[in-house]
Amino acid sequence: MIRLLRAANLALLRPAQAKVLVSTRAFTAPTTVLRADIIQDLYLKEIRGYKPATLKPSDSDGHVQKFSAPKPPRSPEESDIANGLKGYEAEQVEVEGQVAIGEANQVEEDWFDEDEEELEARAAREKH
Repeated sequence: MIRLLRAANLALLRPAQAKVLVSTRAFTAPTTVLRADIIQDLYLKEIRGYKPATLKPSDSDGHVQKFSAPKPPRSPEESDIANGLKGYEAEQVEVEGQVAIGEANQVEEDWFDEDEEELEARAAREKH
């Protein structure tokens, strides 16, 4: 019986102890990510090899106009100051509210809208 138990135990333990064989690749095929990008390599090579041209001060001669300051404008007052001063001195002085000789006194128009009652009240006050 003991032999029988041992035999049963061994029969159960052997599959658990058996090595599981898993197939794996021994090499990796290059993927699109790992492959060299030929166009990128050419682009980088050209960028590294680029040498910009040096700029000279005379390079802009055909493209830019030379700056020249404009002439200052002549003041119209400078030429006729004497005549303007004589005309100013000859003018008559006008004061607002004064009536010139030979003119009738003009009554200013009132542009505000007023009620008839207010107008009557004002006329009554002015008479007294």
